[in-house]
Order: sequence, then C-alpha cells, then structure tokens
Amino acid sequence: MSRKSHRVRIHIPVLILILSVLSSCTSDSISSFGSQSDWAHYLGDQASTQYSQLDQITTENVAQLELAWTYVSGDSANYQTNNLVVDGRVFSATPYSRLVALDGSTGKELWSFDPDQIHGNLADRDQRGITYWDDGEGGRVYTSKGPYMYCIDAATGTLEESFGEGGYIHLGEQLDVEGQPDVYMNTPGHIFGDMLIGGVNTPENVPGAVRAFDLRSGVRKWIFHTLPRPGEYGSETWPADYLSKTGGASDWSGLALDLGREMVFLSTETAGPDFYGGARYGENLFANSVVALDANTGERIWHQQLVHHDLWDLDCPSPPNLITIHHEGKKRDVVAQGTKMGLLFVFDRETGEPIWPIEERPTTPSELPDMKAWPSQPFPTAPPPLMRQRYTTDDISMISPRAELITKEIIEKYGSHGSYPPPSLANSIMFPGYDGGMEWGGAAADPKGTLYVNVNEIPWFYQLVPTRNQDGSPLPLGEKHYLINCASCHGVEKHGDPAGGFPSLVNISDKLSKEMVLHFINSGGGRMPAFGSLAHERKEAIADYLLGKDTPVRSKHATDAHSAIENSEDPPYAFRGFQRWSDHEGYPAIKPPWGTLNAVDLNKGTIKWKVPLGEYPELTARGIAPTGTENYGGPVVTAGGVLFIGATADGMFRAFNAEDGELLWKYKLPFDGNATPSIYSVNGKQYIIISAGNSKMKSVHGGSLVAFALPDG
Repeated sequence: MSRKSHRVRIHIPVLILILSVLSSCTSDSISSFGSQSDWAHYLGDQASTQYSQLDQITTENVAQLELAWTYVSGDSANYQTNNLVVDGRVFSATPYSRLVALDGSTGKELWSFDPDQIHGNLADRDQRGITYWDDGEGGRVYTSKGPYMYCIDAATGTLEESFGEGGYIHLGEQLDVEGQPDVYMNTPGHIFGDMLIGGVNTPENVPGAVRAFDLRSGVRKWIFHTLPRPGEYGSETWPADYLSKTGGASDWSGLALDLGREMVFLSTETAGPDFYGGARYGENLFANSVVALDANTGERIWHQQLVHHDLWDLDCPSPPNLITIHHEGKKRDVVAQGTKMGLLFVFDRETGEPIWPIEERPTTPSELPDMKAWPSQPFPTAPPPLMRQRYTTDDISMISPRAELITKEIIEKYGSHGSYPPPSLANSIMFPGYDGGMEWGGAAADPKGTLYVNVNEIPWFYQLVPTRNQDGSPLPLGEKHYLINCASCHGVEKHGDPAGGFPSLVNISDKLSKEMVLHFINSGGGRMPAFGSLAHERKEAIADYLLGKDTPVRSKHATDAHSAIENSEDPPYAFRGFQRWSDHEGYPAIKPPWGTLNAVDLNKGTIKWKVPLGEYPELTARGIAPTGTENYGGPVVTAGGVLFIGATADGMFRAFNAEDGELLWKYKLPFDGNATPSIYSVNGKQYIIISAGNSKMKSVHGGSLVAFALPDG
C-alpha cells in the first residue's frame, strides 16, 4: 500500500470544538445539524457509529418497553431502511421506495412522495436509507429509486425543482462513462459542507466511483474513480486494456466522514465479473479496499486492500466505523472495517497504518490454468476472527443423526479451503461464505472503544462451470449467456435461491411472456441488477432459453465481429450459483452457532463477549440450545448501556446488556426486522423504531415500521 501523510486542517469551526468537549463521543460523530434527540444521519451519525447518546432507556427498565405505534406502509417487499428522525419527524423509504414523513410520537403520515409518479414504474431495489440536509429553509431529503436521486422539501414532500432537472438527477450521468448506465444508490450518501458525497451500485461492466454533488444544483463537484482510469494511481495493478473487460469496484456499502479532519472513508466491492477474473489478473485496486479521501477534493490520501484479485464476491459489506480507542497508553482515532470473512481490520485514521500487524498468508493456487488466483491474502493478527475460518470435521452438524452423517460425507468428499477455495470445476465448501461474516447492517461503536457486530456462520458451495461443451464446441447461445449473466444468482439448473432473494426460473414460461422477461432483463428489480447495456442479441437469446426455446450458435442478427454473440472474449467459465449448504431439514449444515452477536474491545484487540443471535423454537423444543440464525440488519447501542437488534430469521427484536451480552427483552415483530434500528426522542420521550418487512429469508414480505417506548409515568 502506498500512503500519503495528511496534515490536520486548523480551520475547524469553533462550534465543533466546543461540541467535541461537551460530547461523550468523538468529534467525528458530530454533524453540522441534528441534536442528540435526533437520528439525522444514516446509521446515526456521519462516522457510522450506530450510537445514541440517549439514556432514558437503561438496562434496569428496558424490560418495560412496549409497542408505541405501528405504521403500515401498504408495500410488501424488502424493508431495509435505517430511518431518519429530525425535529420529531420520521423520514422513511418504504419497500417500494416511496418516501414518507411521519409524526415521531404517533406514526401518523404527514406526507408522501412516490418516485413512480415522476418516472413511471421504476424497478424496486433494496434501499437502506436516505439523506437529510438542513438548508436553513425547512430541510431537504435526498432519496433514490432506480437510477434517479430526488431532492424533496422536508416540510411539504414536494420536489425541490432547482435540483438537477426539476428536482432529480440521473445517477448514470456525471460518471465519466459512455452513455447513461443503469446504476442505483442502495446506501445513501453523507453531507459535507454544501456537498452530498456517496457511491453507487454499478453493473459488473460499469466502473464504480464516489462523487460529491452540490446539494442545491445536483452538479458534480468531484469524482474519485474506485476503478482507476489509465494513468491514474492504481491503474498499474490491472492488465492492459482492462476497462474493456471489467467494471464494478463500486462503493455500494456506504461511507463515513471525519468532519474535523475533512476526510471521507469508503469501502468497496469486488471488480466484475465477480467470479471470473481471468481477464483482470492483478491486485485490482481499488476493489475490496478501504480508501481515505480528502472530502474537499476527492483526492486519495491512503488505501488498504483487504482482498487481492477477488474471485469470490467478497465485497466489503458495510461502511467503515470511525472510533476513538486507547491503545498502548495513547488515544488513537481509528477506522475499523469488518468483512464477509468475519475479520476486523483496524487502521490509524490519518495514515492508514494498521493498529495491529497484517500478515499476507498463502492461499491455494487455482486449478484452472487460464484463471490465476492471487498467491496470498491479508489477515489481521488482532482482533481475532469473529467466526470460524474453515469448515473442518470438528464442525460436522450434530443436530440430528442424519445431519451428522450428511455433513461428514460432504466434508470428506469436497474438502474446504476457507473463504478462498481454488477456482475449479469441482465443487468445494466455501466457509466463511458469500453472505458473511459481517453484512450490510453495519457495526455499532460506543465511546469506550467497544464495537458490536452480528455475524453469520453459514456454509456455502463454490464451483465454476465451463461455458463451452466438453469437446470445445460452443453451447447454444441462450444457454451460454444465461450461464455467464444469470447463473450466479439463479443457478445452472435455474432453481435460484429463494432464501437469498433469487427466485426460481424453472417453468417461467407459465408465468411470464417474452416481453416481460426482456423487461426484467433490461430494468432489473429487487436484488437483480439491470442488464440494459447487454447486447440485444444476447438478451433475446437468454429470454428464448428461459422460455424453453434456444438460439443457434450464432445469431442471425449479428452483423460484425463486435456484435457477434459467439465472442472469443466471453468468459470460458461461469459461477454455478449461490448454493447454501443445508441439511435435510433445511438448517445450515454445520455445528451451531449459525449466527452470533459480538462485542470487541478495540482498545485491546480482544473479543469481550459473544452470544448466539436468534433461535429456532422447534429446535429449542427438541432440547437443542439456541443455535443463532442467519441474520441481516445491524445493531445500535445507547448511552443507557442497551444494545438493540432485529436481523434474525425468527422475527424477534431484542435488547441486550452492552456490557456482558445478557438478553434483557424481546418482541415478536410482524415481519423479520432486516434493517438497522433508529433511536430518537420526542418531547422528552425516547423511542426505538425498526423497519420490518422480511428480506432474504422469507418468501412472504410486508412493510411495517414499528416503534417502542417506555410506558408513560
């Protein structure tokens, strides 16, 4: 890693200095607006600490919490929003990305803005938050749906027409790429001065970027290419002509701001294609990295890459956390980044130097000669991993005799290489897996230097398949391009992964016409990205294949070598698909725990406590101790010493003692709470709200916002 020192600026506003003395948190969590009664920023503050200074609810009285109000949105889909609260008003993006303002004490709807009324029926994609700005005139809310970002008057719910083209901008513009790609913003940006800084989620063939937009006009003020352009720093880590063969490396998981140092910290995903890296051999900066930028200009200050030449979809899954710790007798401002592998990397905020040494450890070489794996990967020496790092015979499931037999046979047959199995046409166990370790819900941090994070311990399978016949002859066009573009989510056999949000495509002709199939390919929806930039002939071929037809090896529409579907540059391998490894009853095929909640003392680099998170009541009734469940959505922690989290597959909302992990209270939500909660106060009364709508683990969805408070008196 190349580092550049960054001088602390001395023109910090006096107000920030005063607040930094009065506040029990670090100066980094102080925003330019919002009081401690508010939840004015995504994940609580611009440092992404998921911490509230409110202390009315304590470990002694949290068991008295009761339902305060419920808002039923009328939408029925994934509801992952971390809701904002400013001056007693709740702002929420519903499952269909309708923006609503609610009375924070009653849940009564004050106004609603529907992007579909502006741009028609936009694709519904997971939206995890929104951005609020105090413009001195009643406030503005920035929300998104599809490729558009909208600026809304916070008082009335109407478009601020001076922003962009009548109140909105297309996120595919001002991206330094040809055309107008279909990108979207599932994680909101943060406010710095008169700018909104944020990343976008891009298709695998569109290079990612982080941009700063003028809050009033929507005009781009700077851009940082997370996939560098030729000649820029980091371009030397790519092969020749790389921009024609790759994309991604975007910051879809969010960022954090250090206002005092005027620095922005981002975390990035893998480069595309996610699972075929034969045409992009190299370290692939700035994919899978933590990057520190100058918030004024977007200039890189330092970076650390956490996965080299990612072939396994090991994105940085959550925003960095900015925390102050006391390490070896000194106060240190640090940035902490969790990974899907259950690892926690901690760096000095100014220099990027690791707080604890990082070791480059050798990994298993690829079994495919034309798809090399990087020879080593980085591992922090502290804190210790928050989950098991490899499936071994000690991890064979014991929840039933049959589960024990099945898991023993599979581990002996396939073997395990941890998170970095060698690229191969043979099946192997991927553990830690694609969905964590840590996930997009983020981690919470308190002023004592403790980080709280939930973790998945779910095994998966990893396998590549050839995109040609065994004799080297081409596959039918539709089948080939289905494998390249669709199989990673829907599987080679088209069975999908309904628990992961990827529906089965078997017998899809009974449900959809060719016109509708092409619509979904072009527009995307839910977890599916849009494939609008895919060649028309390829989309036609995929649609025909899904509908039980197929296309000749060469399309009759192809008129030249560039548009020909049978292209020598097409990947020779495709990912078989996301396959959870489950036992015969559908439970994770590994010895519990399957999900945990962890407290990490970052002052010492040690795990303070660990408890199972979630349970299956039917297993508990069989005498099996709570196993934990797969979990999505993060925790929040308060000055009252209470940690709140939903996330689990059992639909419970729980409160824990932040000091020792003791369960203090739980409540059954109407749907799974796969979102990070928000905490605020109205008229001296503290509330906790969480979005409940199910997510990746249930086929039935809803869309309710649920609030809790102590009883009056």
